[in-house]
Amino acid sequence: MLAIRRFVAKRSYSFVTTPIFYVNAAPHVGHVYSAVLADALHRWHRIQGKSPAIFSTGTDEHGLKVQHAAASQNMDPQLFCDDVSRLFKKLFNAYDVSYNDYVRTTERRHVECVEYFWNRLAANGWLYKDSYEGWYSVSDETFVGKSQVTQFDDEHGNQCMVSTETGNVVEWTKEENYMFRLSHFKEQLLSWLNCHSAAVYPSVYATEVKEFVSNGLADLSVSRQSSRLQWGIPVPNDPSQMIYVWLDALVNYLTVAGYPHNNFHWPPTHHIVGKDIVKFHAIYWPAFLMAVGLDPPKRVVVHAHWTRDTLKMSKSRGNVVDPFDNLRHWGSDVIRYYLLKDGSLHRDSDYCDDRIASSLNGDLADSLGNLLQRCTAPSLNPSQSVPPLPDVDRMTREDKTVMDAMNRLCDTVPKLFDHLEFNKGLEAIINCLHIANQYFTHARPWTMAGDPSSRDRLNIILLLPIEVLRLCGLLLLPVIPNAAERMLNRLGVPVAARNADFIKCCLNEPTAFVNCYGVECALDGDMSVLFRKVKI
Repeated sequence: MLAIRRFVAKRSYSFVTTPIFYVNAAPHVGHVYSAVLADALHRWHRIQGKSPAIFSTGTDEHGLKVQHAAASQNMDPQLFCDDVSRLFKKLFNAYDVSYNDYVRTTERRHVECVEYFWNRLAANGWLYKDSYEGWYSVSDETFVGKSQVTQFDDEHGNQCMVSTETGNVVEWTKEENYMFRLSHFKEQLLSWLNCHSAAVYPSVYATEVKEFVSNGLADLSVSRQSSRLQWGIPVPNDPSQMIYVWLDALVNYLTVAGYPHNNFHWPPTHHIVGKDIVKFHAIYWPAFLMAVGLDPPKRVVVHAHWTRDTLKMSKSRGNVVDPFDNLRHWGSDVIRYYLLKDGSLHRDSDYCDDRIASSLNGDLADSLGNLLQRCTAPSLNPSQSVPPLPDVDRMTREDKTVMDAMNRLCDTVPKLFDHLEFNKGLEAIINCLHIANQYFTHARPWTMAGDPSSRDRLNIILLLPIEVLRLCGLLLLPVIPNAAERMLNRLGVPVAARNADFIKCCLNEPTAFVNCYGVECALDGDMSVLFRKVKI
């Protein structure tokens, strides 16, 4: 017997988070991408058997922007937050985002967690009260250093100051706030970043963070005067101050972990964030945690943004993509596939309906769906069962080409998915499906149907593409969960076998393909089409 190469995950812990999304405006496609990226990783961890598997998302509901947005609609802030938070939750449910905790910063459990965390910071001597002045961006809810602002002429020719990082308007503000001694954490942060090479991933963002920290850190204002900001969590024992929204919001990860109870789970394995909020998650948050004696997150994963016609999406440009319209037009699986295939951690991606249609037609309908229809067709397989085991001596060079493609897939895709390189993993899956389709077409199995003398050869020609589809179906479960489940049902893969123990293929021994399931591998009778092509 020849050895079987297999991918078997080690039993380990998974705690995946999205950013919590700000409710000052309706959700957009960028929010969907963050959530779907985190969901795909969470589903992949579940397939690997990582336990416990925590996946949290939710909404950030305090701060000046929310206060202004509610006032502009003449609404009570809590009712305003309720409406928008429900919209985010509805959106994520529609896109099959399988979170198991949806946190809201207006929840009592979160408020209590923030108050406890604040008191720990104060008790440890990391907070002090002082007058503070500087450039403040309402849009970004943060003070901006003098070196990070520049003069700008608006569309009316009026001069104003803007943040060089975000382009948002800043105004000079002076007030008395509580300050966090961030300046004391330079060396600890650098040590964390240097000792854990993947603490911030990809490395380009780690380099930016290290440079920012190395240049020196100023103490951070962590409260706002309640005379200006009424919508937030009051500082314990000082109602004249409201806790800074970014300190409040970041504590959500502790809230879902069960902090401060003795059995809370910590640290998170993956904080998934957009590139515009790296500073908060990779500098401020680790410093806050160090200040109360908790470990920083194991990894802050940073993704790039989505644009439209190469421009940043904005209502003023009219190029914002409505994720609900998207869903009605394409369906959840198609959009999930497109976002994970065209999205990237490293570079901005440009949203394009033609690209969605191309992915649907070429990858999902043709490469995947058409192969499934052809190799399970009753005309070629009247018994609707997986063909019997072939004789190794009857394997041709073409057969072994398909087997090699599966072996490469088992080696490559798990590593890519582990590092959230879903775009590269999907490219590898589609390449394997192309090989299987070419194999099937060139073998012309329809010419052998009904010929008893060709039955052994026909069995091999049917079996190999079925095994390619089984493997690809398991690997696609995190990406297109609905279609992948239907495909695996059709291919007779039992639910209990849909885990990483069964993501394997043989080196040279075809008997491993069918034997690995340890059950009867009958096809079910669902012949419905997985994906239907559209006109471009």
